[in-house]
Amino acid sequence: MSVFQKETVLSVRHWTDSLFSFTATRDPGFRFQNGQFAMIGLEVEGKPLMRAYSMASANHEEELEFFSIKVQDGPLTSRLQKIREGDIILVGRKATGTLITGNLIPGKRLLLLSTGTGLAPFASLIKDPDVYENYETIVLAHGCRQVSELAYGEHLVDGLRNHEFFGPLIRDKLVYYPTVTREPFKNRGRITDLIASNQLFDDIGQSGLDIETDRIMLCGSPAMLEELPAMFSARGFVEGNHSQPGHFVIEKAFVER
Repeated sequence: MSVFQKETVLSVRHWTDSLFSFTATRDPGFRFQNGQFAMIGLEVEGKPLMRAYSMASANHEEELEFFSIKVQDGPLTSRLQKIREGDIILVGRKATGTLITGNLIPGKRLLLLSTGTGLAPFASLIKDPDVYENYETIVLAHGCRQVSELAYGEHLVDGLRNHEFFGPLIRDKLVYYPTVTREPFKNRGRITDLIASNQLFDDIGQSGLDIETDRIMLCGSPAMLEELPAMFSARGFVEGNHSQPGHFVIEKAFVER
């Protein structure tokens, strides 16, 4: 059996000149936990060209969804951004990744901190009913350079707020905090700085970081993945993994596609 399965592209949506998302069929045998990633890609000159991508769809959904940047000279994304409905993509049969709730010790507030396409695994997690059962509050922070780059996240959250099942859950528990660094917007600044200054928590009307209650997931830029863990560790937070749950977890598989 091949380590990859062939799936058919069902839809493609270009959000900006640098961001797009797409859906594809899902093999009934493909299993994953919300927050995990798989290797996906295209067959190029008879060989698979693969990169790690988080599932932006939840594990209870029949279709797969992915959220991607466009790198014009990127080996994969220069090709992947041109896919259309009906095209074939390759999806690895094995899902993995550290951004799963089982890698965190129990807490009350879950902070999902992302930049750019690092939002993808959290798109999966905020569609997981168990997350709302296990936490009193979920804060989804998404940092981008420009306002237009927030469109996918805004569409995602709006859809869930109007969803028959998730709407009631989200109204009471999910706090969405978009922020940009290069344009005027209601929230301005890097997520790292907004947490260090407590501005993020002030803006949402909640208390600051608390090791007793806060659990944190991180996915995004190399700078954020370097600075925030150092900040958390200095405050006594311990990084979790598959063998030992902790206060925060990091996904490092998506630095360059």
